[in-house]
Amino acid sequence: MRFPAASAAERMDFYKNKLVLAPMVRVGTLPFRLLAAEYGADITYGEEIIDHKMVKCERRINEYLGTTDFVEKGTETVVFRTCDEEKERVVFQMGTSNAVRALTAAQIVCKDVAAVDINMGCPKSFSISGGMGAALLANPELIHDILTTLKRNLDTPVTCKIRLLKSSQDTVELARRIEKTGVSALAVHGRRVADRPRDPAKWSEIADIVAALSIPVIANGDVFEYEDFQRIKNATGASSVMVARGALWNASIFSPKGKLAWEDVKREASYGTMMLKAPSKH
Repeated sequence: MRFPAASAAERMDFYKNKLVLAPMVRVGTLPFRLLAAEYGADITYGEEIIDHKMVKCERRINEYLGTTDFVEKGTETVVFRTCDEEKERVVFQMGTSNAVRALTAAQIVCKDVAAVDINMGCPKSFSISGGMGAALLANPELIHDILTTLKRNLDTPVTCKIRLLKSSQDTVELARRIEKTGVSALAVHGRRVADRPRDPAKWSEIADIVAALSIPVIANGDVFEYEDFQRIKNATGASSVMVARGALWNASIFSPKGKLAWEDVKREASYGTMMLKAPSKH
């Protein structure tokens, strides 16, 4: 499905009953996304790309690899790489703290991806220090500015991914404000910024958000087995489920037949990486 001709309802349907590969820095590259999709991922997020980097890029067709590359001018560095095979399911995730710059970056890539997502949950210092990622959670006016600017100017669906705020009520209030911008879906990581991966994800607070919104909510947190996809859906009422560490540890988590041996998955991942990291001819 290509979205420019789709209705708002059809765009939201894209996010219903889907298994989703979460955005992961230095992990969510093209070979890993293709591997996850091969095992059953319906939607695959790329790693977070900072808008400052993307606005310096130009689009190039890499005939040698059969990919579409977004290359930083003057450096030949590939900032984002995709291909026709994943065009209908890949989500470009962006780190930004400026609406105009976000739009400029999104316009460069939007015709080659299924959706554009704004990162509003990354707690790492490189995002926070630039006013991006989880720093946006404390600035709802800027969130509104970024999302409405993208929605007004892009045919491509716009979404965002957040973390929980200090209270469930605060998170629900923010989620409602986000919904009013017209985004197609909202992904929610069931942890607060200060939480560590070892802290249990708060599925009940995701459920509060689902109950308050009419757009699809994608639940994220503590999915490590295929059975967990249904468990978190049952617990939260979420439309779809997103997995990060579970897929990082074994990409075959998406397979309803059960996970493969890690060595077999590693072999397939290594082969895909080798094929897509061969010397490119720009």
